[in-house]
Amino acid sequence: MTEILAVFRSRSQAADCNSRLRMNSINCALINTPKEVGVGCGLSVKIPQYQLMRAKGIIMRGKYSAFYGFYTMKSPYGK
Repeated sequence: MTEILAVFRSRSQAADCNSRLRMNSINCALINTPKEVGVGCGLSVKIPQYQLMRAKGIIMRGKYSAFYGFYTMKSPYGK
């Protein structure tokens, strides 16, 4: 299972992004940023890979100053 993390340096911007994506019918979740990423405020938005293009457009239009980037998270066990 492959999911995408949108990583932020600001907790409030991560929460705002999560709300904005949900308002636009994107199936996302606010999660703790994995230590392996090594950046951010501790919160990321998890986005299913099949919704990445729509989510990317919404995030870019939001002009989040604390947006760090996208990371791919792969799990063979679905966790």
